[in-house]
Amino acid sequence: MATKKTDDVFSIASIDPAKLSESFRDFAEKGAAQTKEAYAKMKEAAEDATKTVEATLENAQAGSVELGLKAIEALRTNAENSLSHMEALLGVKSVSELFELQTAFLRKQAEVVVEQAKSLQETSKKVAEKVAAPGKSAAEKATKSFKTV
Repeated sequence: MATKKTDDVFSIASIDPAKLSESFRDFAEKGAAQTKEAYAKMKEAAEDATKTVEATLENAQAGSVELGLKAIEALRTNAENSLSHMEALLGVKSVSELFELQTAFLRKQAEVVVEQAKSLQETSKKVAEKVAAPGKSAAEKATKSFKTV
């Protein structure tokens, strides 16, 4: 009798091909759905990363142009001040007048340079914030998506 139970358990007749193919189909469909979902998430992440890089590069380019224009403006101002000072020196009639003009010029240039440095520093800070903004935004978005999962 023990052999009969063993025969029934391992019997080919106990395997239903319809149930087997249905189970395989369900497994394949679930796998395909999960693969499509994973692909969609990867595609979205890649598109977001591309947008972030593009925005960062655009901001960096615009920022470098802005900084370049500030530097040119500073150089132009310094050159104009120096030329004006040279013209004033040509009209000097005494040594004391020379020292007075030179002292006033140096004082004025020191003030101008301090203002130019402040302006460049503010512009650099603004540019750095603009360049970092897309990456910061992407990081915040990624952090929120991990929290919701």
